[in-house]
Amino acid sequence: LQIQQQNTQPMMPGEKRGAQDRRGNNVAIDDEKLTLIEEEDKRTAINPSDVMELAQHTSEVFMCAWNPKFTNLIATGSGDASARIWTLNSDKTSHSILLPHGHDTADKKNKDVTTLEWSSSGEVLATGSYDGVARVWSRSGELLQTLKGHRGPIFSLKWNKRGNFLLSGSYDKSTIVWDVTGDVGFVKQQFSFHLAPALDVDWKDDLTFASCSTDKTVQICRVGFSRPVKTYSGHNDEVNAVKWDPSGTLLASCSDDCTAKVWDINSPRNDPKWDFKSHQQEIYTVKWSPTGPGSKNPSKPLLLATASFDGSVRLWSVADGACMRVLSRHRESVYSVAFSPSGDFLSSGSLAGQLYIWNVSNGAHIKSFKGNGDIFEVAWNTEETRVAACFSSNVVSVIDFKRP
Repeated sequence: LQIQQQNTQPMMPGEKRGAQDRRGNNVAIDDEKLTLIEEEDKRTAINPSDVMELAQHTSEVFMCAWNPKFTNLIATGSGDASARIWTLNSDKTSHSILLPHGHDTADKKNKDVTTLEWSSSGEVLATGSYDGVARVWSRSGELLQTLKGHRGPIFSLKWNKRGNFLLSGSYDKSTIVWDVTGDVGFVKQQFSFHLAPALDVDWKDDLTFASCSTDKTVQICRVGFSRPVKTYSGHNDEVNAVKWDPSGTLLASCSDDCTAKVWDINSPRNDPKWDFKSHQQEIYTVKWSPTGPGSKNPSKPLLLATASFDGSVRLWSVADGACMRVLSRHRESVYSVAFSPSGDFLSSGSLAGQLYIWNVSNGAHIKSFKGNGDIFEVAWNTEETRVAACFSSNVVSVIDFKRP
């Protein structure tokens, strides 16, 4: 890979913006409050008997994804050049299938699995790797397709709902829509409008998607169109993530400029509908609640969660743009947040291994868990009975959850 020769290698999830070397300096909590938090955390600590540890990776685990249909399956992706599909049994045992991304030991370095996602049918898993290759696997672990088209690491991969197209965003500045309907996947269309690495992608519908980049822009593209449908250029620094709300009309983006913005695709204007500015440091990720129009919980209000290196998670109302909740217990950068399927709970994970589960309606933390290493991602299963957390210490902790 030409990138390996450059001095500035693209960043993996755990390296974004040198969070490591700023550890501890970025979240200001005085000693008295810290003692109080730690005492409270003991009272809400998850019982060790409710935790199952998946410990077969040999390097940090960057991400995990629960299968949406076969709900005892979870896929994990690691810096050990592999993904794994785990089957979790009711008796707390598990077994996993190895999905190797590099056989040549000399070549391992650039095979880190950087992103993965199940198709909506739950039958196939897509993985993206540092080697620039996307791979499609059956849920039994068979390699079905190898998709070569990018000239640099893949940072994000998403299936459209229909399952005929796979979308990838890469360090090579481009996004590719792959047609994966036949035995051999092929490039349906490559979009090369970003001027710098594409960090995240997300489908609006089966043909339209958003992408964001270190070039500070958000692009909306559509299969069959040779130019972007829209370009949003309101951010002043790298845009880390983009997510469509359940109705596919509002797009959220977040950036190293410490803001999150919400764009209304149906508005003729090119400025954001909402500009959320109260975070003090970079915002690494945003997530919509699975509520409101277009969701399975249409009567509950739509919320946006933002997670920042300032140690806080914020919940925003898109009805009026108000900050509804500031969830501030984390002592370190928050890398990941996830709403539970009902939208009633939120989990968050930070550097130094702290996980919280929050009640969304009142902002109270109801469960706490401390693991070893940094948490890169948290995820709920579809039944809302388990939360998984991926750690830099090579393990995935799966926590049993019962509605309080």
